[in-house]
Amino acid sequence: MFKINENYLKLPGSYLFSTIGKKVNAYAAAHPDKKIIRLGIGDVTQPLAPAVITALHGAVDEMARAETFRGYAPDLGYEFLRNAIAENDYKARGCDISPDEIFVSDGAKCDSGNIQEIFSVDNKIAVCDPVYPVYVDTNVMAGRTGVYDAGSETWSDVIYMPCRLENNFAPQLPKQTPDLIYLCFPNNPTGSTITKAQLQEWVDYANKVGAVIIYDAAYEAYISEEDVPHSIFECEGARACAIELHSFSKNAGFTGVRLGYTVIPKDLKCGDVSLHALWARRHGTKYNGAPYIVQRAGEAVYSEEGKAQLKQQVAYYMKNADYILKGLKDAGYTVSGGINAPYIWLKAPNGMNSWEFFDYLLENANVVGTPGSGFGPSGETYFRLTAFGSYENTIEAVDRIKSL
Repeated sequence: MFKINENYLKLPGSYLFSTIGKKVNAYAAAHPDKKIIRLGIGDVTQPLAPAVITALHGAVDEMARAETFRGYAPDLGYEFLRNAIAENDYKARGCDISPDEIFVSDGAKCDSGNIQEIFSVDNKIAVCDPVYPVYVDTNVMAGRTGVYDAGSETWSDVIYMPCRLENNFAPQLPKQTPDLIYLCFPNNPTGSTITKAQLQEWVDYANKVGAVIIYDAAYEAYISEEDVPHSIFECEGARACAIELHSFSKNAGFTGVRLGYTVIPKDLKCGDVSLHALWARRHGTKYNGAPYIVQRAGEAVYSEEGKAQLKQQVAYYMKNADYILKGLKDAGYTVSGGINAPYIWLKAPNGMNSWEFFDYLLENANVVGTPGSGFGPSGETYFRLTAFGSYENTIEAVDRIKSL
């Protein structure tokens, strides 16, 4: 008789955003006359940049001719894209990353979930709390997290690093020693950031205790302040302790196109075993590569036209963030984020918990956000709004909230 992976049965409830979708759909069905404004899931709304569209069209035309047709992509991704990434995202920032240390994929979500496969199930993970749910849930699926305590909403074998108002929503070095450390800056969900000096402390700590930092830089395009690092590889010693995940979803609007990449330096080793080699083996075995047309679109992101167009798109979303941040402050809410990230993190008012505030906003303002408790126990009583809506809808949503 076949058996299942019983670790899946340990997962509490459904995926956070699936639960939100079900609640919103039920409300919409019961109130078809209501205009619901969705500022919950971090999905973009602006169309792809003209330079990207031109590249997509050109690549599609190539696929229609025998002499330019492309089949399976190279395991690591096409060299033209990896060269563009290495030049623009790393060399331009003084980071020592070569094209053959870059693995092109279909997005950071998949990579952030899959990367744990190259590590032993005996490794202990440390996560920020609150945290992007994928980091924890995929480790649950692998059998790495121990026993779930429904009362505290924590896992026995996970090290939680609380990110609260009193520490500016930035984690402190853990008292227990982890093997794998998940960091995401600018942070999802809180929108917080840390300075280069603070990130250097994490790199030094990881090298001291023999841990690996899995660094999610999906939102680095939204950084506006000078002393906030765009890459962990800006820090000395990071090549020996860090893996970096990048996405084209938020900086270029590729949520419906799918493209990302992971950087694993060849210096990163466990004894004599190269993690780069392990990931290359996993990547080549389980993945057939992002489509050629999508990788050509990714290359266009780094063209002069693409850079200028996407800078405007990021500015559009950050204009939304500024309106949400200032509007909610004016209304008396305790808010943070929205400066180096497209997320605004607010305290639920009047003693409400996260899901109570979700229901209150949905029913009274017809606005959808994300309950902070869905990101971890330290997210309870908090709430996330995204700046990825249209400017018109953002203004209307904030004005509705202010009128409550």
